[in-house]
Amino acid sequence: MAFSDELLEAGDHIWAAQHEHPFVTELADGTLDEAAFRHWVEQDYRYLLDYARTFAIAGTKARDEATMAHLLGVAHTVLDYEMDLHREFAQEYDLTPGDLEAVRKAPTCVAYTNYLVRTAHEGSIAEIAAAIYPCGQGYLDVARHMADRMDGEHRYTPFVEKYTSDEFAEAVGWMREFVDRCGERYPGEHDAMREAFLTSARLEHAFWEMAYTQEGWAV
Repeated sequence: MAFSDELLEAGDHIWAAQHEHPFVTELADGTLDEAAFRHWVEQDYRYLLDYARTFAIAGTKARDEATMAHLLGVAHTVLDYEMDLHREFAQEYDLTPGDLEAVRKAPTCVAYTNYLVRTAHEGSIAEIAAAIYPCGQGYLDVARHMADRMDGEHRYTPFVEKYTSDEFAEAVGWMREFVDRCGERYPGEHDAMREAFLTSARLEHAFWEMAYTQEGWAV
C-alpha cells in the first residue's frame, strides 16, 4: 500500500466528519448561509497566503531541482490563480482586495497557518509533505462529495467546479506522489509524517466549523 493511502486510511474518520459537516452539506445543497461562505472566503484568503509561504519554504529544503521548482511553482500558482478565485467570490460581497488583506484571522485560522509555517521552518521535507497534503486531497474529496450531492446549479456551483477540476486533481496527484516519495525515501519518519498529516486533517475539519459558526475573537 502506498504511504499516502496509509495516511488516508488513518484519517478516514476525519474525512467522514468533513463530509458530514453542515458547511459541506449545505454548500452542496445551495442552502449555506451567505454570511458563512463570506467568512470562509475571508479566512481562506488569509490562509492561502501562508499555504503559499509553506510551499515556498519547502522549496528551499528540497534536495533535487525538479522538486524545488515544482514547490516554488505551486507557491506562485496559489498566489496567482487560486487567490484570484477568492477575489472573484469576494466581489459578490462588495469586498475589495484591500478588504481581504485587512481581514483579521480567526483563532482556528491562526492555529492552522501557524502550524503549517512552523512545520515548514522546523520540520523535515517529509513532514512538510504530509502536513500540506490534507488541504489538497481534502478539498478534492470534499468537493467530489459535494458534486455527488448537488441537484442542479446554484450560487456555490463555481466552488465545486473549481475543486473538482482536472487542473486541481492533477495538482493533488503531484502532492500524493510527493508524499509517497518521501515515505519511501525516509521510512524512519513515518510516525512524524502520520502525526503531521492527522494534525492538518483535524485542522481542515476545524476550518469548516470556523466558517460555519463565523468564529471570531471573544475580546
